[in-house]
Amino acid sequence: MDIHFNKVRDYLLDLDYTISLENEETGVFVINKEDDGINNLVIGCSDPILILEQHIFDVKADSMEMYKTLLQKNRDIVHGAFVLSESNKVIFRDTLQLENLDQNELEGSINSLSLLLSEFSDEIIAFSKN
Repeated sequence: MDIHFNKVRDYLLDLDYTISLENEETGVFVINKEDDGINNLVIGCSDPILILEQHIFDVKADSMEMYKTLLQKNRDIVHGAFVLSESNKVIFRDTLQLENLDQNELEGSINSLSLLLSEFSDEIIAFSKN
């Protein structure tokens, strides 16, 4: 596990992300890069996969239109997708294979989140208020 953990840490540092939490025992990082909209992105090394999750907003009231829009937006997301947690949180989630992970692949997944947040921010803000 620590080989993958160290590799991921090196990639994150090379990509200039701020690591606000790192726990090798649990295989978890929390990273930030506010200029790119990355805020408390949780990255978990859970061999054989790397899991990326960022909380986007809490669902305050069910709305078929909101769910439909989120599902339609999933089609446009390059890497990852919107998911709904059991506690009604909308989360961005992506998974990658650890065995052959390279820096470009990790960067692409995080950039996908950043692009999503910049392109879809008005809708996300509106959904978070309802």
